[in-house]
This record gives sequence, C-alpha cells and structure tokens, in this order.
Amino acid sequence: MEASTSTTLVVVGDETTSAIHALEGFANVQAASLTDASDAEVARWSSVSAAPYVVHDHDPLAHVAAAWVEFFDDLSTYGVLELEIARALEAAGRHELDVPDYYVVIHPEHLQITWKHWWLGVLSSASPSRVIPWPAADESLAQLLRRLPAARAWPEVDAWLPTVASAVPDRIGLG
Repeated sequence: MEASTSTTLVVVGDETTSAIHALEGFANVQAASLTDASDAEVARWSSVSAAPYVVHDHDPLAHVAAAWVEFFDDLSTYGVLELEIARALEAAGRHELDVPDYYVVIHPEHLQITWKHWWLGVLSSASPSRVIPWPAADESLAQLLRRLPAARAWPEVDAWLPTVASAVPDRIGLG
C-alpha cells in the first residue's frame, strides 16, 4: 500500500471527538474518529485521502503507551512493556505501523501525570516538534494546521522505540 502524501495528525486527550468534529467542515482536512479501527484500516483510509491534512484519533503506538504508563503506575510488568515494544518494532519492520507526522495532545494539563510524561516526555523526546500540546478541542485546532512547526521527520522507529523501556518519568531528558 502506498504511503499517504497527506500530513497526518493524531489527536489525543479527553476531547478528541470534539476536536475531530471541529475540523470536519474544512475542505482541506479529512477527519474521522477511528479509535476502534485496526492499523491496517487506518492505513487504507489515510492512503486514499486527497486532502492535505488527515486527522484522526488512532494512535499506532497506543499499546506501547498503555504498557509504559501501566508499568510506571505499578499496574503491569516490565515484561509486558518489552513485549509491546517488540510487537511495535515487528509491525514497523513489516511496514504495518506508521507514526503520524504529528501528535496533538488536547488539554495536556488535564492528563494523569504518567500519561503527561508519556506524551510530553517520552514521545516528544524522540522528536520534540512533532508532539504538540494544544489548549482546546475546538475550531482553534484549524489554526494549528496553518502553522504546524517545520521539523525533521520522526527518526526510524527502531532507533528510538527500544529506549522507551528505560525512560523514567521525571527523569526524561535529564541525561
């Protein structure tokens, strides 16, 4: 399947549905809630879009994120985190996992602390300009599309995802 030529944004946070609905009326945006879709379904949906921007709420790294958060919240084991990282790396190797161009984190101040560390620490440490905290889930998100930060593309997943297991909340980025 061909890669999408659109700029892809994954919206995360408590108000993702309203954020996505706020963008549905724009001609240059294809937006949909795809939380229950498979990675393959999202890839097909994205690849056929002619819109310059594709916006949805399906995080291809959701299982890794949940395993990381659960490990540091003492709800899961390190083995589960390692397993989810290995699965994501295998999927990336088969070209079945694509990290979106940008993650938009709606109301990061309302996130539970470990999730905040995931989005604004672990994930953004791989590519700081590709994870964007956003204060509202309304039409103002369209303003973001007009001024997305120019940044290097995400590094290859296998270059940074294995380090996620050793990223400790409150210590990320301290060396």
